[in-house]
Amino acid sequence: MPHAVPATRLTARLQRADPAVRHGVRRLLTLVCLLPLLLLLAQATVRLKQPSLPLLYGVVVLAGTIAVFHLAYSHYRDPSAQALPLPRRHRAGPALPAEPTVTFVLAVKDEVDGIEACVRSMVSSDCAGLRVVVVDDHSTDGTAEVLERLRGELGIDVLRLTRNLGKKHALVLACQDVTTDVIAFTDSDCVLAPDALRRCVRALVRNPSLGAVSGHCRARNARASVLTRIQDTWYEGQFRVSKAAEASFGSVSCVSGPLAVFRRDAVYNYLPAWAQDRFLGAPFKFATDRQLTGYVLGQRWQGRTLKARHASSPFVTAQDFPERPWRVGYVHSARVWTDVPARMAPLLRQQVRWKKSFLRNLFFTGGFMWRRGVGPAALFYGHVLWVLAAPAMAFVHLLWAPLHGDWWLTVLYLLGVLLKGCAWGLAYRLDHPGDTRWRWRPLMSLFSALVLAWLLPYALLTVRKGVWTRGAA
Repeated sequence: MPHAVPATRLTARLQRADPAVRHGVRRLLTLVCLLPLLLLLAQATVRLKQPSLPLLYGVVVLAGTIAVFHLAYSHYRDPSAQALPLPRRHRAGPALPAEPTVTFVLAVKDEVDGIEACVRSMVSSDCAGLRVVVVDDHSTDGTAEVLERLRGELGIDVLRLTRNLGKKHALVLACQDVTTDVIAFTDSDCVLAPDALRRCVRALVRNPSLGAVSGHCRARNARASVLTRIQDTWYEGQFRVSKAAEASFGSVSCVSGPLAVFRRDAVYNYLPAWAQDRFLGAPFKFATDRQLTGYVLGQRWQGRTLKARHASSPFVTAQDFPERPWRVGYVHSARVWTDVPARMAPLLRQQVRWKKSFLRNLFFTGGFMWRRGVGPAALFYGHVLWVLAAPAMAFVHLLWAPLHGDWWLTVLYLLGVLLKGCAWGLAYRLDHPGDTRWRWRPLMSLFSALVLAWLLPYALLTVRKGVWTRGAA
């Protein structure tokens, strides 16, 4: 690891420096690293004098990538380590106790092989005042027996459902009698670091403006296959860069399932709306993390309507919390690992579920995100445009152009995809000196362009079809 020592020394020196000095050095280093991309962007912008749709698309994607990297590395602060500055005219919520009570909730169905490791990691969280609740959503593979044994050994609460309700309904059922200050969720294929939950709770305590925070997730089975290796580097970037960029504005759009931590007063009234969510005239069955996050981000504009729609629910009648301008953050130091799909078929099914959740949430969060300010709006709608345009761009560059003899356009497109992947790979390398796994990141960009982009139209056509599934095999 020839690069690890210098990087470690530099990091140690920066940690001892004055916060203002650290901030200035970080911005300077970020600018230096982004300089090649900025020069490329300037050259491409000059060429827009003879505009074309592919060139415009490339310029927009490159500009967006630079902006996201700049925000993630120049402006992000871990909220568990310090109180974050608030924008002017933004009021914080009521302060939490120094050691708030926490309920950690998990829903599981047919996870007999992995559930014990997950539950043990939950119980091992070094978080004061912790209650662990596991809901067995009518498992038939021996999961119930494992949970009964763990109940006696670890003192967890286990709810056994006599019929399958689906993940959202199972989680909401478990939250009915929750009175703790904080509600946290994880997924049944995850294992948490002992301090992960505590760091997220500390972030909420130190920053009363935060209504929810996401932890940082990586692949637990990264060495299983080529697919798991490229997903692992992708997860790192999606959290360390994408969520960090959104967190610089307090507007993380998805508090991800592996570790999602909410203030109870920011989310409790909206749990029935989440469980009974409908889209295109039918129940939306996926337990989409984006939608639950949207209820925190947008309750100033949507909260009263949502509560009125479920006015008779115990989640509203028990205590009606005021709608607040909550911010949503990301805790880089809160580590959690998840099993990612090791084979193509489960990976494609997972990606289709995620794209359905993206489409559903677009119609909810997209209706108010512009109200949260220019920065959050640019990140959110820019990402939306990129996702929606990806299938069309893939069609133009990979099918239409070759069929019309314009192979050079195809080559340029693939080179651009690789360039973007290399930029993300460089970010991984800078964060993990000496770790050679950064080389897998460009492959993920290629895989996304060649395979995953085509799934969006299929997800749209089948958006009303959904099942309770988690498998990562």
